[in-house]
Amino acid sequence: MKVYLLSLGAGLLVGVIYSLINVRSPAPPLVALVGLLGILLGEQIVPVARHLIDGHSLAAAWRQAKCAPHMFGMLPGRTAPAPDQAAHPHPPETTS
Repeated sequence: MKVYLLSLGAGLLVGVIYSLINVRSPAPPLVALVGLLGILLGEQIVPVARHLIDGHSLAAAWRQAKCAPHMFGMLPGRTAPAPDQAAHPHPPETTS
């Protein structure tokens, strides 16, 4: 959640600076957001295409290229697994 608040704060700061120096934002907000979406989708084309060429289905190619985490980031309320858990997804065995 912190990164979203920082991003919003940075955007507000830039907006205030634009207003103080009488400059309009370079693109209407919707146009800018659609452009950003295009950038994110475009970044995924090559990795997904490589997996498709290797013979994977589209869904498998999407997962293997890790598109969703890249496009959406860590959503609020989610926690990233510790680096050692990412390498070894099984929980450690406990001894009684």
